[in-house]
Amino acid sequence: QVQLVESGGGLAQPGGSLRLSCAAFGNPFIIDDMGWYRQAPGKQREVVATITRGGTTNYTDSVKGRFAISRDNINYRLYLQMNNLKPEDTAAYYCKGDSRPGFLPREYWGRGTQVTVSS
Repeated sequence: QVQLVESGGGLAQPGGSLRLSCAAFGNPFIIDDMGWYRQAPGKQREVVATITRGGTTNYTDSVKGRFAISRDNINYRLYLQMNNLKPEDTAAYYCKGDSRPGFLPREYWGRGTQVTVSS
């Protein structure tokens, strides 16, 4: 089992920055690819950025050039640096991890952290 705990959300002004963190507990060594997802009120959850265990990253078009995903495989941490925030970035942000091959296939989700961008 793996538990993912997000932190770092809060209120930011348009153009501001926030850094989200996700800590993995339990058996974090079974985690392979990871990602950040978000869900705004009344909308479906969407992928924001993903990163493989080896560090290959992908971003949804709306955050390219503004957000940066990274991970610390030694301390089992995932990060999302968010710059030049816009009101449309307002959402609950969730950390997700997929289990590695050889382990029971499943997705692990955190409970989310709220990001609000408003002046």
